[in-house]
Amino acid sequence: MKTAIITGAGAGIGRATAHTLLENDYHVALIGRRKEPLEETAEGYENAMVLPCDVANPESVEASFNQVYEQWGQLDMLFNNAGISLFGQTIDEIAVEDWLSVVSVNLTGSFLCARQAFAIMRKQQPQGGRIINNGSISAYMPRPGSVPYTCTKHAITGLTRTLSLDGRPFNIACGQIDIGNAGTEMTESMEVGMPQADGSIKPEPTMDVKHIANSVLHMADLPLDANVQFMTVMATKMPYVGRG
Repeated sequence: MKTAIITGAGAGIGRATAHTLLENDYHVALIGRRKEPLEETAEGYENAMVLPCDVANPESVEASFNQVYEQWGQLDMLFNNAGISLFGQTIDEIAVEDWLSVVSVNLTGSFLCARQAFAIMRKQQPQGGRIINNGSISAYMPRPGSVPYTCTKHAITGLTRTLSLDGRPFNIACGQIDIGNAGTEMTESMEVGMPQADGSIKPEPTMDVKHIANSVLHMADLPLDANVQFMTVMATKMPYVGRG
């Protein structure tokens, strides 16, 4: 049975992906700040492990990943999914504290989790594993007023490419899934209206979050001699292609 760690597993994409992996014979460690949502994700699944953890805290991340390795003896996959957003403000209106908060979770958290996963995958036998980073279509095309979020997602692409290169000698594959308008609690406002590049406010279509979960499962199930380097999964009619 394969083992996986999912960050941000208490809701949305993380929860949907956890359920899909759990239903496909994975052991899954669920990481998130709050215990209660993680327990809701794990309810009914014997092969789930609840691990409250602040991904921006190095000691917390190290302890959680070590607990997974000690209990299951291997780590096949990390889904670096935890993230927060901040939209609707130009750079001069963004508080420094808000910038630091987004960077600490989206970028530093992804770095810390990838760092611990890489260390385990490098030393375990058989050597190797897979890291999947949750990017965003904002890694390629920003929304108005999204400096902190967009900057961190551009940085995730750099993390993905570098881990792909650095992981080669150790049989560690790294890929990125770039998501657009998955239907979760975070995207409910899209059905009401989102700021567009021309200054208007328009509703945007969303898609079932299960399509993301199934895509992550496909990436995770590949043998380590094959890799999805980048995958974009988005609502077909959302304003991304030609955004501007």
